[in-house]
Amino acid sequence: MKPAMQIPRTGIGFDVHAFASEDKPRPLWLAGLEWPGERGLAGHSDGDAVAHAAADALFSASGTGDLGTNFGIDRPEYARASGVTLLIEAARIVREAGFEIGNVAVQLVGNRPRFTPRREEAETILSGAVGAPVTVSATTSDGLGFTGRGEGIAAIATAVVVCV
Repeated sequence: MKPAMQIPRTGIGFDVHAFASEDKPRPLWLAGLEWPGERGLAGHSDGDAVAHAAADALFSASGTGDLGTNFGIDRPEYARASGVTLLIEAARIVREAGFEIGNVAVQLVGNRPRFTPRREEAETILSGAVGAPVTVSATTSDGLGFTGRGEGIAAIATAVVVCV
């Protein structure tokens, strides 16, 4: 039985990836964009921490598992998958579970790449993947921790969904 009033549900997602080793270089994919000239991130898929955190926030809000449950390393078809592909699939799973997506907000934490010049491009791609507004903000950790030392990138996301 559906409640008379549709109450929004919120979810939180987090993802972190170390930069790939220099002896096993990879391209950097972040927020659905390739960043030429930047060292890529290690991971089962493309390592796109922004897209992964967004997908995890959607799963959290809808109660449909998490990134590992849906796309884990036991799923070889997702090896090297694009973060955008995972985000599209996450949005499909959430909608199939009976939810509409309100929005997703992501905070990127890292020293590089310089995100601001490509923010609008990233938000357009991610919003298209989700089928709802996605915003991305970026910050550094002022030299503290693994992101401050330039060892990797982290992303934290929130999502709002409503049962339909």
